[in-house]
Amino acid sequence: MGRVILTGDESPVKVITFAYGMEQGLGEFYASAADMIEDKDVAGLLRKLARIEENHKQKLLDLYMTLNTTGTGRETFETEIMGDIMEGGFTTNEFLEKNRPAMETTADILSLAMMLETQALDLYLRYSQRAQNEESGSVLFRIAEDEKAHLAALGEMMEVIHDGE
Repeated sequence: MGRVILTGDESPVKVITFAYGMEQGLGEFYASAADMIEDKDVAGLLRKLARIEENHKQKLLDLYMTLNTTGTGRETFETEIMGDIMEGGFTTNEFLEKNRPAMETTADILSLAMMLETQALDLYLRYSQRAQNEESGSVLFRIAEDEKAHLAALGEMMEVIHDGE
């Protein structure tokens, strides 16, 4: 599953920063892959997935701004982000190198996205249970619920593709 970076004793703000970075990394992966893919439908799906990751980032930023008591804004928050780690714990380049051959069709992309979302869901749920701070556990659980919803949406997209065959 890649790198594990959380220890379980992070503050809610640190957890949000970590999750934001993974969402940013995955969004960058989708955008980069879209630029490399010749099939317009596949590239379009990748761009759509990149926009979804932007929505996830906004939700995390909103949550951060709610919990942040230091008075720092988005710019300061984003300086703390490790954006090269995407969901699943891989760097964007590592994942692209290893998985480019499996990214030729929209079904391939959806399967890949579902795998990544499942890994993220598992990661957040495990860490929500390990968190030593109840508030951090709650934040991780909310992020996991968002990943679950995203996974369900990807499943619906996959059904549409299979129904069209």
